[in-house]
Amino acid sequence: MIRSDLVLRLAAQNPHLYERDCVAVVDAILDCIADALVAGDRVEIRGFGSFSVKERPARAGRNPKTGAPVSVSAKGALAFKAGKEMRERVNLEARATTP
Repeated sequence: MIRSDLVLRLAAQNPHLYERDCVAVVDAILDCIADALVAGDRVEIRGFGSFSVKERPARAGRNPKTGAPVSVSAKGALAFKAGKEMRERVNLEARATTP
């Protein structure tokens, strides 16, 4: 599912809202999550999961083509951990479709 699919599904479930209002709601939520992560905060959505930024330290790497050593700078990596309810829901659906 992509952002436009999410907007369309939200609009279909709420016929009293215009599609442009649904776009604004989805954008506002995603922007708030992104802003919090940029600020270094952890974002937790109960029943869904949590987003956080983990710091990756600088390290020495290798160019796979030439084998030459390359320095890789430190960076932040986005991490997502599914919540208990989401894990259970996904696992129930996976078991139901397995023959």
